[in-house]
Amino acid sequence: MAIISDIRQLDFSRSYTYADYLTWQFRERVELIMGKIFKMSPAPSSQHQHIVSVLTAAFFQFLKGTPYTVFPAPFDVVLPIGSNEDTVVQPDLTVVCDRSKITTQGCIGSPDLVVEVVSKSSVRHDLHEKFQVYEQAGVREYWIIHPTDKSLIIFVLNQAGKYEPSKPLTRGDIAFSATLQGFQLDLNELFTDVVAEPEVDYESAVNRI
Repeated sequence: MAIISDIRQLDFSRSYTYADYLTWQFRERVELIMGKIFKMSPAPSSQHQHIVSVLTAAFFQFLKGTPYTVFPAPFDVVLPIGSNEDTVVQPDLTVVCDRSKITTQGCIGSPDLVVEVVSKSSVRHDLHEKFQVYEQAGVREYWIIHPTDKSLIIFVLNQAGKYEPSKPLTRGDIAFSATLQGFQLDLNELFTDVVAEPEVDYESAVNRI
């Protein structure tokens, strides 16, 4: 199979497989949802990266000494939906409890917990397309974090294979994981502002120079 070195060589109207995905060697990051290509957002914000860093550290410390592993993005997760391997996603954070699913190229099979930190450009993708494939693939727990309004909703699979949401959590709350028994996180740590709001309007200040 030919190597694809330029994203412009792809036909966004057609469907692709994981085998196709492995031949793509361009710089842009993309995901494959039920065979369809979705471009990923540009470089994430400072607040986004702060949240991912806090969560990565918290999960790493909790999982230390266990066979479980946490992976921050970029990390390929190939989800089993139907009989085809045509869904490849890169969650902001992935927790895998079954090491047999981990390969040199990522995770083959459903992880146990995924986290997505949404932005204006990704919110529909995370709340619709990715929500559906995570649910269908049997990902046990899905955290959706909104940095702007400082909120977290935790979705947990019920016995019918459908996600049930927690109440919205924010500063002052403690987040608990249903999948990782004993894990908890003070959301005051998660939602610390890393970029200070400007004290004056930038354009007005420039005009006064």
